[in-house]
Amino acid sequence: MQSKYRKQFHLPPEPCMEWADKSAIDRAPAWCSVDLRDGNQALVEPMSLDTKLEFFKLLVSIGFKEIEVGFPAASETEYEFLRALIERNLIPSDVTVQVLTQAREHIIKKTFEAIRGAKNVIVHVYNSTSVAQREQVFRKSKEEIKKIAVEGAKLLKRLTEEAGENYRFEYSPESFTGTEPEYALEVVNAVLEIWKPVAERKAIINLPATVENAMPHVYAQQVGYLNKHLLFRENVVLSLHPHNDRGTGVASAEFGLLAGADRVEGTLFGNGERTGNCDLVTLAMNMFSQGVETELDFSDMPEISARYQQFTGMPVSARQPYAGELVFAAFSGSHQDAIAKGMAYRAEKGLAEWNVPYLPVDPADVGRTYDSDVIRINSQSGKGGVGYVLEQAYGVKLPPAMKEAFSYRVKSISDARHSELKAPEIFEAFVNGYLSPRDRFELGEVHFRQKDGISAEVEIICGKERATVRAAGNGRLDAVSNALKEYFSVSYTITGYEQHALSAGSFAQAVSYVGVAADGETYWGAGENSDIIKASVGALVSALNNYFAKRK
Repeated sequence: MQSKYRKQFHLPPEPCMEWADKSAIDRAPAWCSVDLRDGNQALVEPMSLDTKLEFFKLLVSIGFKEIEVGFPAASETEYEFLRALIERNLIPSDVTVQVLTQAREHIIKKTFEAIRGAKNVIVHVYNSTSVAQREQVFRKSKEEIKKIAVEGAKLLKRLTEEAGENYRFEYSPESFTGTEPEYALEVVNAVLEIWKPVAERKAIINLPATVENAMPHVYAQQVGYLNKHLLFRENVVLSLHPHNDRGTGVASAEFGLLAGADRVEGTLFGNGERTGNCDLVTLAMNMFSQGVETELDFSDMPEISARYQQFTGMPVSARQPYAGELVFAAFSGSHQDAIAKGMAYRAEKGLAEWNVPYLPVDPADVGRTYDSDVIRINSQSGKGGVGYVLEQAYGVKLPPAMKEAFSYRVKSISDARHSELKAPEIFEAFVNGYLSPRDRFELGEVHFRQKDGISAEVEIICGKERATVRAAGNGRLDAVSNALKEYFSVSYTITGYEQHALSAGSFAQAVSYVGVAADGETYWGAGENSDIIKASVGALVSALNNYFAKRK
């Protein structure tokens, strides 16, 4: 085993696994977006003032009630941004802005200048408490580090009282996951002793996984330990701020909520330093998919995704949970078949509850469409998917055997082009393959007479040649078929015949499908007309033209 790396986390001094018996999160946390601070500072090109204002409006429209707007003492742009929000009256009365500051006197004072005039404010003070930071960066003892936190808490309280405001306070022991839990508790409780929070003005204690250094269940034990031993616990909002260094930021947040946390800080799509912050879209949608009312509105995910990319210059991966272009897409034939059957079953049973194979949520709930986002057709697709697209987009319901034959045609086209086929291209393949084949012949006038059975007088047009043939049958389609057999001297059997209306009402177009078996193979055709007999005859003509094309 290599010796360069070792475990950097610290387990609490007592077991804290009560949360492990819980199977799900049953209520949404308080949400705090840090897109405009933590997310913005991680961009190659930080956002301009105007862009941040537009992003703030987007976050408000989604439903965030707490938004960290910046570190106003650290940057003139962030100071001006906060002043613009306040002076232009852009902060709704039910939204609280949060500002970040280090536990240093001149920085805290500058922060208080920036928030002057704001109604609802959280002042978020922090200092790092981890072993690595204490030893390598600050070179201070535990007592000295705790003193920084305590002095910062005192200054926040004094300045707030002097301003005559009721600002809420938040404290973060930065690099919490690299701190001994019992020492983190000591520091946090020392801060709470200064603030003495009450029910009408709760304090926020935020536990950042500034760097993920352990599995999510370790973070949950650390959170659970503080949850159990915090002073003034009933008047404390216990908050999480997970990063994603191990790729488990969302899982850490979920486990931390199970362990007793009340609030989560994160960003849209997980933007942030290094590998990013906890992705609040994924976290919220995970809860939504299990029936939890999140109070965040992601019903137009494509628009949110597009605006996020415009504001940040960061891409949203095609595989980003719930939001990526391909996350609901099924190319596999078996997946497409299961989805199509699941959707049909749901409609048949009139189900309100969502439980469709391969789709954890209804794509429509996040602004996606079934015909272009869910069933995607390429050379790997199957008959279920091809048939589903035709039915959803154009109302064409192919018979099962014809659906299989058509799927091979579509896969062949996709394979030759090395590309996905969209719904219009699939419909074009259907029209060219089954609705309009007339290379060998077509029909002119067709007249029927009903006396002692059905007889048909059929005008057959082959290029410049025309002929009229009469034949009888046990029905109109059979009579026309017998006339064609006689004229062309061919033998075949009609093995498939189905029909349906394309639209409702007396002027509905009818579609018919006919399969003819000859020489050991089946050839399909389709016909469309407001008259079902004409549609059926047209389908027979197309099927026989396909047969003649193959023979030639």
